[in-house]
Amino acid sequence: MAIETSSASHSIPAVFDAQTERPRPKDVGILAMDMYFPKRCISEEDLEVYDGVSKGKYTIGLGQSYMAFADDREDINSIALSVVSGLLKRYNIDPKSIGRLEIGTETIIDKSKSVKTVLMDLFASSGNHDIEGLDSKNACYGSTAALFNAVNWIESRSW
Repeated sequence: MAIETSSASHSIPAVFDAQTERPRPKDVGILAMDMYFPKRCISEEDLEVYDGVSKGKYTIGLGQSYMAFADDREDINSIALSVVSGLLKRYNIDPKSIGRLEIGTETIIDKSKSVKTVLMDLFASSGNHDIEGLDSKNACYGSTAALFNAVNWIESRSW
């Protein structure tokens, strides 16, 4: 389908041709990923005793020796801001080059405001106010879903 206009004196070429394959950008992909673990942790063995569960429920059943947790000085937003600002600096990434920001989590603080919305503050000074993405909130699968969504977006014609 093409959109064209014509008049008796001249013809204007097609503005949009859905049949024409648009050139795909090259060297596009996930530039960097990072993980963050809260500074506080507890022995899973001690937690088994405290919770009154059978020995090995966490250490053998979950295969964990320690479990990290956020204290009152950290939350999902501060952790995400630290990670994203660190990635931008460490890899010298131009904030204007970011087209999608996908957050994988099982934690939210403000049920009316996404973590991505908070992270957009990092891109405001560069003038990049139009970044696609969302929060994938889903227990253990949230981060995996975010990664799959990012890969699908890269492979798509959406951008």
